[in-house]
Amino acid sequence: MISNALEGQNLPVYGDGLNVRDWLHVKDHCRGLDLVFHRGTPGEVYNIGGHNEHSNIEIVKLILKTLAKPESMIQYVKDRPGHDRRYAIDASKIKKTLGWEPTIRFEHGIQETIQWYLEHRQWWERIKSGEYRQYYQKMYGNRG
Repeated sequence: MISNALEGQNLPVYGDGLNVRDWLHVKDHCRGLDLVFHRGTPGEVYNIGGHNEHSNIEIVKLILKTLAKPESMIQYVKDRPGHDRRYAIDASKIKKTLGWEPTIRFEHGIQETIQWYLEHRQWWERIKSGEYRQYYQKMYGNRG
């Protein structure tokens, strides 16, 4: 969504955009994974959640507002059949057993993420262009 907005492309939003997701900053997620790896009980399952449920349309509008882009860039598209309206994570076990909880507030994390895209445009433009696929094919394609 962020890269589309920066490129002036439409931002496709499923259905009415009210599907809800739990948002977690990548640094918190990595910290949770590291903790489970080092202190978790083998074979146990630990859900790592952000306790930050927001609708897709909220996130898209926040991105557009932050980048000073018009909401007319939102393009509502047909939702896929059986698409869940809400993905919810119960992260109480990891907090109770390992003491983990997110440390990066959603409001700060989303701004940091948008800033990352602004500062690393060359990186994500190469990925979106398909250049990485050409490199991969050149380096590894005929080693089957």
